[in-house]
Amino acid sequence: MQQPQEPFKRVGIEEAEKLIKDGKVRVIDVRNADEWVTGHIPQATHIPLPSIINSPQTSLAGDLEQPHLFVCAVGERSAIACEVAAMLGYKEIYNLQGGTIAWIQRGNPVA
Repeated sequence: MQQPQEPFKRVGIEEAEKLIKDGKVRVIDVRNADEWVTGHIPQATHIPLPSIINSPQTSLAGDLEQPHLFVCAVGERSAIACEVAAMLGYKEIYNLQGGTIAWIQRGNPVA
């Protein structure tokens, strides 16, 4: 039986770096506040997953056409956020595989 296609694209660190460098993607970090303060992608906006689930229209308010890259620790919570964004009508949605842990292990900067 074929699995339904996800409404977002899973990307690795290299592709995420390119998206961020191009400056068109909105980076959303969905981790908890205690995780956020330990280090996050400098361009990221912090919107914890519970906020996205409880009030998606308010927490994710923005341009539906703008690409969005969701990030968590390893890529699981951000996948849930991607699903919510897709339900809201966002068109270009990315999930960072490996999350912030992979970002840091790659030697990328954190704020």
